[in-house]
Amino acid sequence: MKQLSRLFLVLLVLGSTKNIAQETNTSILVLIDSDQGGTYTLAKEMAQGIERWPGAKATIKKVKENNHASLQSIPVVQVEELQNYDGIAFGSPVYFGNISTGMSAFFAQTIDLWTTRALEEMPATVFMSGGSGAANELALQSFWNTLAVHGMVLVPNGIQGFDAIDKTKTTGNSVLGVTSPMSINKGDRPTADERKLAQNQGEKLARVATALRGNKKAKPAVKTVDNHVEVDVNQRLKDKNIVLPSLPKPVGNYELYVQTGNLVFINQVALKDGKIFNPGKLGVDVNEEQVKEATKATMLNVLAILQDAVGGDLNKVKRCVQLIGAFNTTDTYTQHAVLMNPASDLVVEVLGEKGKHTRNTGGASSLPLGSSVSIQAVFEVE
Repeated sequence: MKQLSRLFLVLLVLGSTKNIAQETNTSILVLIDSDQGGTYTLAKEMAQGIERWPGAKATIKKVKENNHASLQSIPVVQVEELQNYDGIAFGSPVYFGNISTGMSAFFAQTIDLWTTRALEEMPATVFMSGGSGAANELALQSFWNTLAVHGMVLVPNGIQGFDAIDKTKTTGNSVLGVTSPMSINKGDRPTADERKLAQNQGEKLARVATALRGNKKAKPAVKTVDNHVEVDVNQRLKDKNIVLPSLPKPVGNYELYVQTGNLVFINQVALKDGKIFNPGKLGVDVNEEQVKEATKATMLNVLAILQDAVGGDLNKVKRCVQLIGAFNTTDTYTQHAVLMNPASDLVVEVLGEKGKHTRNTGGASSLPLGSSVSIQAVFEVE
């Protein structure tokens, strides 16, 4: 009987220990953009360091598809899943003292997470790889700025591990996060020292994330519909200081918008304060930056009209279906998509996920009233 009691006690203790271990698992995302695999190599070292800390588990994902052989099997992250982790290590190549285009485009999709403060107080750290090492620290700082806007808890390297590295070799040993100058001694990158620094950085993140796990303050209450977060679009306009202009006046026998069923159709040129803004032909009268400014002004007019169409409440917009942009350009110009980007960026900034749309752009020999841009927009509303 005593033996059975002891066996039962052992099983009970083992079961309790297992449950505690399961409850204390710290889940950390290692999220990367990588061109040729250099950042991925550092990511694997970061993950190894994370899992040195008891109960911590690392998951490596990428921000976009990449056909490079070493990167094909890595899953692509979904924006909304970031809030489900206890900490995130962000890795990116260095692009001219900044984060990569791919990583920047990914962060442009996190507007809803920012608005709902979903990443606030989550521990984060950064690591990078790039070229000669020039401007690496500047790039790391730009990375930190983005995370700070999200209210994340920044976990730097400090000087840990520096005393053990070989000072005779060029090493990416910034106090802000490990880097690797990939074009220096290419066969030895990342170096053994850089790998150790990455492991130390990963372990430090895991230690901080474990300590903070379960101690974050409650997230602000938000309205949900079918388990999807609903953000107040009107409040977002105020938070971002986006001021929609007064409604433009029709200059002909037409309406500012037409609604048929649950679709709203809007067409606009670059009007601002009753006049055409930055008029003329690209390459003759105006440059690309001026046309981009005109594109944004046009899209602001479109949104102002849309707001009127839904009775002043942009929360009634279910999604932006399509944008079509026409630009007054020379016959040889081909970068119309670049000119249209400010319109697409603005509608996503205002409407979040509901702002994502199909798009078409093209050139024209002339546009009404000498405008450099004309935008057609289709929205689905309640």
